[in-house]
Amino acid sequence: MVNPGMLRVGVVGVGLRAGIARHVAESGVAAELVAASDPDERGQARAHEMFGGIEIVPGHRELANLVDAAIVTSPDWTHAEIAVDLLRAGVAVYLEKPLATTLPDADAVLAAAQETGTPLYIGHNFRHSAVVRTLRDVVTRGEIGEVKAVWCRHFVGNGGDYYFKDWHADRSRVNSLLLQKASHDLDVIHYLAGGFTRRVTAMGDLTVYGGITDRSGQGDRLADDWFSFDNWPPAAQTGLNPVVDVEDLSMVHMRLDNGVLASYEQCHFTPDYWRNYTVIGTEGRAENFGDTGGGVVKVWNRRRGWALDGDREYPIDGVASGHQDADLLAMTEFLRYVVHGDPPELSPIAAREAVAAGALATQSLRSGSGPVDVPPLPEKLAAYFSPPEGNRR
Repeated sequence: MVNPGMLRVGVVGVGLRAGIARHVAESGVAAELVAASDPDERGQARAHEMFGGIEIVPGHRELANLVDAAIVTSPDWTHAEIAVDLLRAGVAVYLEKPLATTLPDADAVLAAAQETGTPLYIGHNFRHSAVVRTLRDVVTRGEIGEVKAVWCRHFVGNGGDYYFKDWHADRSRVNSLLLQKASHDLDVIHYLAGGFTRRVTAMGDLTVYGGITDRSGQGDRLADDWFSFDNWPPAAQTGLNPVVDVEDLSMVHMRLDNGVLASYEQCHFTPDYWRNYTVIGTEGRAENFGDTGGGVVKVWNRRRGWALDGDREYPIDGVASGHQDADLLAMTEFLRYVVHGDPPELSPIAAREAVAAGALATQSLRSGSGPVDVPPLPEKLAAYFSPPEGNRR
């Protein structure tokens, strides 16, 4: 039974990512998880296992009648339709990144939120990670001067297991892994640089997993069921998705609206799994080694040859692996936004711009690597979602 005065929260799509809904109870906000929806009987069974005796329905439209807010953790290609339906029903939406798999769909979600006035929050939880907060603090304190370049190298060592054995490998479902996987980093690049991408070029290819002929898939299992560090080397992987047509190696160059130049590289067959940011300013540079608890952000701001030790070093706190701490902070921010009206750090504009960079980089790499310009957000949406100053440093 729902407690009076509590925000009624539901979860849409009960796969592995639905676990973030458990943080509703830990948020300290007057909110309660009361329902879940999934069109598949297996998803409905998982909802009972994960959340206990809440109400389970097959469709998100049915769920809309039961809740005040919904956490959408359904597969990527469903995000836009589900979010628009819920927003038009007056249900506040926590939408897992990416906001959408195409730029028109992303703008359609923002338009639904603007037209209805319903709260929309995009789950770019990595903004709340300790490594990003530490790097941003270095930048905002002026330790490296004015930012001129941001580079990110993403070593996706678990890529074969996480992205090539289910729907993530199918471009009709995700568009590309520059949306599903890179949207975090593209947003962080914008965040650290203080601007948004306006021109993008890219190269990429299916260099390793395209040669694997075992495409038997994984049936109704989830990634936790088949994941193992013993699945090595990459070319020896088995049980790939029947459709594998997304790139496993991508390189992106971006020019931002404030003149900052940025790059992003993603590889899905490295032995290690982490992301490395380098931020270069007019008076130094910062770089992280490790991206979870136990790592370090180093700052060099004196001339020299190479040096392993930074002039300043800042330990990265938080969990040793995964992003449970960032998940809790993101969920708490969403619920405080809905219940108390506290503005979130990340505007939907920033989530839209991450989709724009990823989707148009995909267009570039699949059409000869020519430059593609990012169209501006429609004026009425830009005015409505006018981002807080924190989104652009």
